[in-house]
Amino acid sequence: MNYKKGISGDIDSEVDTFVHCITGEPETFSIQDGILTHITETAPLKENAFFAGPGLMDLQVNGIHGIDFNTPTLTQQDLLNATQYLLSKGVTMFYPTIITNSDENILQIAQTIQKACGANSLVNACVGGIHLEGPFISGADGAVGAHDKKYTRAPDWELFSRFQRAAGGQIKLVTLSPEWDGCCEFIEKCRAQGILVSIGHSIANAEQIKMAVRAGAMMSTHLGNGVPLMLPRHPNIIWDQLAADELYACIIADGIHIPDSFLKVVMKNKGNRTILVSDATCFAGLPPGEYQSHIGGAVILDEQKRVSLKSIPGILAGAGKTLLEDIEYLVFNKLATLANAWQMASINIKKMLDEYSHAASADINTDLVIFQVNGKEIKVVKTIKNNQVVYEQ
Repeated sequence: MNYKKGISGDIDSEVDTFVHCITGEPETFSIQDGILTHITETAPLKENAFFAGPGLMDLQVNGIHGIDFNTPTLTQQDLLNATQYLLSKGVTMFYPTIITNSDENILQIAQTIQKACGANSLVNACVGGIHLEGPFISGADGAVGAHDKKYTRAPDWELFSRFQRAAGGQIKLVTLSPEWDGCCEFIEKCRAQGILVSIGHSIANAEQIKMAVRAGAMMSTHLGNGVPLMLPRHPNIIWDQLAADELYACIIADGIHIPDSFLKVVMKNKGNRTILVSDATCFAGLPPGEYQSHIGGAVILDEQKRVSLKSIPGILAGAGKTLLEDIEYLVFNKLATLANAWQMASINIKKMLDEYSHAASADINTDLVIFQVNGKEIKVVKTIKNNQVVYEQ
C-alpha cells in the first residue's frame, strides 16, 4: 500500500526505545524510509523517553476540524483531509458516523464515503466502517437529542439495505432504539451479516433492552447521553444497560457530556468492556464561536469546547473534543491511568471488533502512536499505520 499522501516531510533512518504506555515496558523500533520495524533486543531507555501506544480507534466521529460527515456536500477530499487530521491526533482507525437525516442525504453521504475509500488507500486503511446512528432511533424529547425527530423511524431492513448498497457494504455499526416494533428481527439480520448493533437515543424499557441483547445487541452508544433529562429512579434505561454484562459501554469522557462520578461508575462496572468514543463534530479542532450546523441550526462552541444548540442551551449538539483530548481529561483529572485510558481507546475496541464483527479490525501491532506528555497535553510526535509513518510532527 502507498500512503505517501499521508506522510508529512522526510523520514530519516532512526532507532529508538520508547515506553509502551499500556505495559510500561521499554520497546525498541527502527524507522527507515518511513517504514517501522520492531526490534527484539531492547536498547536502554534514554532520559525523558517518549511513549508509544497502539493506534487509537474511534467508533463515533460525526466530523472533525471543519469537515462535517453529515452534509450531502461532503467530498472525497474532505474524507482525506479528515483522515490526515485524525492521524495527527493519534487516531489510526475511525468510523465516520452518519446521523438521522433524510433517506436521500444518507444515501448520498454513504456513497461519498464508499467512493473515498475506493479512491484513496490511506482513507481506505483508516476507515474501519460506517457507523449509522439513526434514523432508527427514538423521536421522544430528550432521547432524540439534537437529531431531527421528523426523520426518526422504526428499523426497516429494506431501507437499511438501500443504505448498505450505497455504502458498498461499509456500514459496520448501527445505533438504534429497541422500543420500536420489529427491532429484534432487525438486530438478528444485522448480526447475521456481522454488523454490530448498539443501543442508543432510546426510551426503551427493561424488557425491550433484554430482548435487544438476546437478539444480538452488544454495545451502548454514548451511555448516559441520548436519554431524557429526567428518568425514574429505578428501573431506568441507564441502569438496565449497566446491568447487562453482555454490553460494551461507550462513553464520551470530555468532562462535558457526563459527570466524573458517572464516568467512574461505568469504568468500574464495565471494566475492559468500557470504550472511549469522541462523538466529535466538525467543530472539534476549531476555535470557540458561533457556527451553523445541519442539526438545530446555530450552535455555540465555548471556551471549554462544549457544543450546544443556541436555541436550547441545555441540549448538546455533539462534542468539540478529539479522542486524544478525552484521554487527556481522564488522565489529568486522575479518573484513569494513562495505561487504562489508552486501552479503552484502542485495545478494548479491537477486542470487541474481533469478538463480534466479521470484518478484520486494525492490527494493534502495526498501528502505533509515538507521543510526549507535556504538562496536561499529550503531543503526538509520529503516527504509524500498517508499519508506515503517516504523520510526523
